Parts: sequence; structure tokens; C-alpha cells
Amino acid sequence: MAFNEDSDANERRADAYRPANPISEDSADETLNSTINTRFIWVICFVAAMGGLLFGYDWVVIGGAKPFYEPYFGISDSPTLQGWAMSTALIGCLLGAVVSGALADRLGRKRLLLVAAFLFTLSAVGTALSIDFTWFNIFRFVGGIGIGLASNLSPMYIAEIAPAKSRGRLVSVNQLTIVVGVLAAQIVNLLIADQVVENATAEAIRQSWNGTHGWRWMFAAETVPAAAFFLMMFVVPESPRWLVRDGQDDKAKSVLERVGGSDYAEKELYEIKESIGQEAQTKVHLSELFEPKIRKILGLGIFLAVFQQWCGINVIFNYAQEIFSAAGYDVGSIMFNIVITGIVNLVFTFVAIFTVDRYGRRGLMLVGSLGLAIIYGILGSCYFAESQGVHVLILVLSAIACYAMSLAPVVWVFLSEIFPNRIRGAAMAVCVFSLWLGCTALTFTFPILNDQLGAHGTFWLYGVICAVGFVVILLKLPETKGKSLEEIQESLIK
Repeated sequence: MAFNEDSDANERRADAYRPANPISEDSADETLNSTINTRFIWVICFVAAMGGLLFGYDWVVIGGAKPFYEPYFGISDSPTLQGWAMSTALIGCLLGAVVSGALADRLGRKRLLLVAAFLFTLSAVGTALSIDFTWFNIFRFVGGIGIGLASNLSPMYIAEIAPAKSRGRLVSVNQLTIVVGVLAAQIVNLLIADQVVENATAEAIRQSWNGTHGWRWMFAAETVPAAAFFLMMFVVPESPRWLVRDGQDDKAKSVLERVGGSDYAEKELYEIKESIGQEAQTKVHLSELFEPKIRKILGLGIFLAVFQQWCGINVIFNYAQEIFSAAGYDVGSIMFNIVITGIVNLVFTFVAIFTVDRYGRRGLMLVGSLGLAIIYGILGSCYFAESQGVHVLILVLSAIACYAMSLAPVVWVFLSEIFPNRIRGAAMAVCVFSLWLGCTALTFTFPILNDQLGAHGTFWLYGVICAVGFVVILLKLPETKGKSLEEIQESLIK
């Protein structure tokens, strides 16, 4: 994480790139609109966002394979081993998030995204070919590290290379690819699985095609997008902001020129170098994250990361069978409903992409948190009254739609843009680590809460959490749309 030059040297470098003929903000915006290489930006952002697609696929595919690999490995009667199989990837996520924080500011964004792509490929092949339960968990853990890396680095990279006016939309593409990955896993599981016999014994499942081969192909299917991600990352440039941090000014300028032309590159490079030149320390230390000015922003980032998980939506994906069973649906209907939830999730993610830079981050998150609080209140009342039927499905889909157009993508947008250039990697890693801790806690506590509070009490609890989130966002969250990362830094670090 070393910064090889002192503050005075950085300031001299910033002066060297000071625009010779400064232009007004209005003129700068006009130039931005006319010179941005939109095609180049969208291509490299989609490539980087493939980390999100693999994140979504790897996270969900195990749910469809679960009924088949458990009999194969003989763990159908062992809740502990079942829980371990579902948890190894989450543990890998936590490690991946920590590693990304330690290395993202030292090695750059591109190199670690290449590592993540390689780990996804290795995990897909290894899990599909696992000869026993130990190797199965080892390769799931490897895939989890890839998820932890990608979930931190993909949105960070996109935020650092995207123009300010379209940054929210472009970072939201990462969430779109996550949703596409989730839906792809649901569809692949449905297509690969042979006819499932109701109430079949574990031995019968183990000897069936599903039990011997089907679940392996569910994991193996990830190899194709993982290998494509790995190969395409070689043609993606490094983040210009990281290049400036590393003293590679000419390379940074070259990347920025490809983004928006020479005038855009000159203006952006000056602002980046000026923000770095104002930082006196030469190395990033973990203790810096807890300095008063940074601690306030980091605390807000951690809250939003955990809130995105504890708003409760992910339990609908992880425990869809239990939720829809409690609403009176049979197994066949549940499989269909799960695919419908994925489609709704995908459609409303597009709503976020087309509104986040128009209506702002804060407004969408207020709508999302309040909407979820209301929906959960009604949904809990339906479960309490033992009211079953299609209206419960509609409420569940409404909650997913509300989440997909607000908290799911916008939290990633906000986290990727609020931290100063110099410590962005480390600060993002802390937030992503917190997010995965929240996800792990949510996954493990839902069965307990559902048993102790019932479905109605559990959703009422999530409703209260969403109401608290609404208040915090209303009182504490600043608006960041349309501002450069350096402008956001200047406004927040006071």
C-alpha cells in the first residue's frame, strides 16, 4: 500500500497537469457530453461486471444442487455437514473481502479481478469433479474467495473509470449482472435436473442421474462465463485513479483519453492528482480508517452494507421453499415461483439503472427502505392470519421489485464512490467484509427466527429493521449523483 512520493512531490505532479486554460463547470459538462467514448466505457464496465455475474451464479447454484449432492456424499441425515456445505463459500467470501482490502491498493484492481476470474474457473471445474465431500468444500471455499474479491473490486473499478454523470448507471450494471447470474443459476438448475420423484429416498436419489451427474453439471456450467471473464480481463485497462496512486501518470492519462478525449483527460487527471497531493501520509494504515473524518463515512458505509442484507430479501432466495410452503404452495409451484422471483429481480434492476443518475441515490434508498417496511408489515399480517394464496406471492414479488430498484444496486453505487481515492480499497474491503458478515448472520439466523417467532414475527422484525434504515438514510445520507469522486471526497471529508 506504499505511496512512493511525499505530499509536496504529489502537489508538484498535480501542478504539472493543471489545465493551461481552465474552463467553467458548464463548459466542462458540455465537453463531457460530446467527447465521452460511450461504447468503450460500456464494454469495459460490462467486462468488469462479469465478476458480479459469477458472484450471483456461484451464490445461488448450490441451492438447486443441494437435494442431489447431499445424498451423494451421504450427509442427508447430518444437519451439521449440510450447514457446513452451505457455509464454506460464505467463509471464503469473508477471506476474499479481507484479501482484497490488503491488496487492492497495492496491486491494483485489474490484477485482482484476474485472480477472481481464475478462482471462479478453478472452483467450477473442481466442484464438478469433486471425488469426496472434503474436496467439494475446498473448491466451494475457493469460489467463495472469488466472490469476496469480485464483490469488492468490480463496483470499485467501474466507479473509478466511469464519468461522473453516468457513474451510478454504470455501477448499477454490476448489480444487473449479479441478478442475471442468479436467474441463470435458477434456470440452469431447472433445465439440468431430471424428473424429480416426490418423496424419493436418499438412496434412490443417490443412484439417479441427478445424484451421480446432474449436480456436477450445475456447477460445471459456470466454467464457460468464468473462463470468458478471465480472458476478457486481459484487454481491460487498469483503473486510472490507481495508476495515479502508483505514479504511472502517463498510463493514467492514456486511459482517460480513451474514455473522454484529451480535454477530459487533462481535467480529470488534474483533479485526481490534486486530491492525492493533499494527502500528507505516505502509507495507508488501518488506523487511518478510524480517524474522525473517515470514521463517520466508514460507519455509514458499514451500516448500509449490513442493512442491505438485513432488510431481509435474501432469505426469500435462500429459503424460498420454506417461505412458499408456509404460503400453501406445493413443490412444483415453488420451483416455478422461484424462477418468477428471479425474473422480477432482473426487470426491476433495469428500473434502478435508468433512474439512479436521474433521481439520485438517496431518493431511491428512501423509497426502497420505506416500501419494504410497509410490504413486510402486510406480509407478516398475512402469515399471522394464516391467509394463503396468490396474494402472498404478489407481496413477495413486490418486496423483491422494491429491493431490486433501490437497495440492491444503489448501496453498491454509494459504497464505491464515498471514500477518498487513497484509501478506497481498504475502506471498501471493510464494508464488503461487513456485508458478508451480515449475509452470513442473516442466513444462519432465519431458521431460528422462523422457529421462534414464526413467519409473521420474522417479517415484522425485518419490517422494523427497514423502518430504522429509512430514518438513518433520511437523516445521514448525502446525495452524490453527478459529482466526480474528487468532488464527493471534498464535500464529505471536512
